[in-house]
Amino acid sequence: MRKTFAPLRVRNYRLYFAGQIVSLAGSWMQTIAQAWLILTLSHSGTMLGLATAAQLLPVLLLSPYGGLIADRVDKRRLLMAANVGNMLLALALGVLVVTGAVTLPMVFMLAAGLGVVRAFSTPSQQAFASELVAKNLVQSAVSLNSMTTNAARAVGPAVAGVLIATTGAGVCFFLNAASFLPALWCLWRMNPKELAKAEVVEPEPGQIAEGVRYVRSERELLAPLLMIAAIGMLAYEFQVSLPLLATGLGGGAGGYGLMSAAMGAGAVIGCLFINHRLALGVRSLARLAAIFGFTIAAAALAPTLPVSLAMLFCVGTTSTAFMSTAASTLQLTSLPQFRGRVMALWSVAFLGTTPLGAPMIGAICEGVSPRAGLLVGAATCVLCAAAASLTDRSPGWAQLLRVRVAR
Repeated sequence: MRKTFAPLRVRNYRLYFAGQIVSLAGSWMQTIAQAWLILTLSHSGTMLGLATAAQLLPVLLLSPYGGLIADRVDKRRLLMAANVGNMLLALALGVLVVTGAVTLPMVFMLAAGLGVVRAFSTPSQQAFASELVAKNLVQSAVSLNSMTTNAARAVGPAVAGVLIATTGAGVCFFLNAASFLPALWCLWRMNPKELAKAEVVEPEPGQIAEGVRYVRSERELLAPLLMIAAIGMLAYEFQVSLPLLATGLGGGAGGYGLMSAAMGAGAVIGCLFINHRLALGVRSLARLAAIFGFTIAAAALAPTLPVSLAMLFCVGTTSTAFMSTAASTLQLTSLPQFRGRVMALWSVAFLGTTPLGAPMIGAICEGVSPRAGLLVGAATCVLCAAAASLTDRSPGWAQLLRVRVAR
């Protein structure tokens, strides 16, 4: 526990942690409310998948540029600008909902706007952990960042489910807009002199291609990114499959909120007691991907809502273990001057593949069943684990990474 919470001894990280946990709770409220709003307007799992694709297509197209900007500019200022953009978009959607003027195309447009902001903010957000704390605390900081996200997932969806059922979805969007104010204040209060800033990369032609070539030349970067791309495309489509599964199990909006909250609670447990014990590297990721796949399969086959909640708790634990290990491996292996571009490729692999996967999983959920959509993701995890294990012929990846970090 001391190792897990060690980054909180750093003042700048404490501020970042506090601001993020508030804004992320609001963001999860918006995610639940937006999904339920789309289902209410369209009554279609395919449309829900397309809306998710619209939000994340900008991540696929623009994240490489976002990563390059992260290597060129002050990441703290960029994150402040991103928070302002997210706040205005959430406020606009809230006004449209409460006035009754909202239409499905409007939701798609605002979702795409959120995707544009995310494309430029996520690489900086991921790489910022390496500037907030010393190198020996980066893995713990990444784990705490995951815990922040998933603690928000445990709180935000549950509150959203209650608000949607009692007051309507519009309140969720207003609360999300307000949640960015504490995050802005915390970023503004940081001491820039205490940040371990990477050397600023001067603008030159071909720097995005240079980052791609760098990743291709480093197998301990390339293999995790390929695994994240496949698993992110087909397994992490819970925002599409879970609303439909909750409806099928008779849970409604409240059931969907409980499902997301169960995953978030499991992820928090994973961050607190498991993540800091995990080795880094391809072998560890392969094992975690297989376990993640089996827990998704168990959740897909759960016969009732209570059993599904218990299985989704396990999904949350294994999910955060896999993603935290992958993010730590990428951050600690990449050179500082390439870190923004490497984490941009992480965004493309994890978030940018959703525009491809979300409509596919949405169509499977609607045409076959939500359980089938989850089982496709489970099978993808197991196949990725098998492929990584078969191709990992060089022993001691975790040891190699530890030596490199020590140097």
